[in-house]
Amino acid sequence: MRYAFLSVVFVATAVTSVQAQGILSIEQVKDGLYTISGSGGNVGVRVTTEGVILIDDKFPQNFAEIQELVSQVSDQPVRYVLNTHHHGDHSGGNIEYINISEIIAHQNARDNMVRGNQDAPPRLVFTDQTAVYLGGIEVRAFYMGRGHTNGDAVIYFPDLQTVHGGDLLHTIAPFIDYANGGSSKGWVSTMNNILSLDFDTAIPGHGDVMNRNDVVAFRNQMEAIRARMAALIRSGMPKSEASERIRTPDLSWTMQADGLFMQRSVPGFYDEIAAELGR
Repeated sequence: MRYAFLSVVFVATAVTSVQAQGILSIEQVKDGLYTISGSGGNVGVRVTTEGVILIDDKFPQNFAEIQELVSQVSDQPVRYVLNTHHHGDHSGGNIEYINISEIIAHQNARDNMVRGNQDAPPRLVFTDQTAVYLGGIEVRAFYMGRGHTNGDAVIYFPDLQTVHGGDLLHTIAPFIDYANGGSSKGWVSTMNNILSLDFDTAIPGHGDVMNRNDVVAFRNQMEAIRARMAALIRSGMPKSEASERIRTPDLSWTMQADGLFMQRSVPGFYDEIAAELGR
């Protein structure tokens, strides 16, 4: 059986690209919404008449360049930063932004930051959902379940039918952070919850902008790779052989030898599926 690959299609609404100092660049996704890519995770930039709302803020050293790029699309200050999760390539800029903005994250993400001794954990948290209303624009943040970590926020722009999924979405291969509550089973459920939203465009944590079909394909591959690991474990495969035997051209994540799934997720993935099977 062949499974659907994750197909990344750059949406037609993503236009103009501006390069700053050769590290980061900003692209328009939809009217009033941009993404900054390059070093670290993708930053969402929602422009309003009363200020800018950022989704994630990369590494500390990216602060000045993010500010420069934001200034090219808005003359308003950054008022809020929504962290999708605690990893430093998405929340490292908190150390600078906490001095000029309000930072918001899920409670578990903040707990992970505090446990990891990360700088500038957010002062505001939520457990189920929250929203920011600024300049007549609504930006919602949902906790839809475990996946990449136990504290992933899904950011929804209802007026633009767009989501920012943080590292719950990835255009190459995902990383299941078991040390911080990640779960492949939970990830499938969380993906189904994301797909219950009305959206046609998705900004992933890394890689090009996705469309709804790409998100469905991501969910499908997570289900398929779980089924493959379960079948291998039922056949008696030992953990020591998992990284080699899980590989198949039918599942693109397994063919990325240097990808985060193969490099960092497989041992924990084996244990998770084995536990589900009672092995």
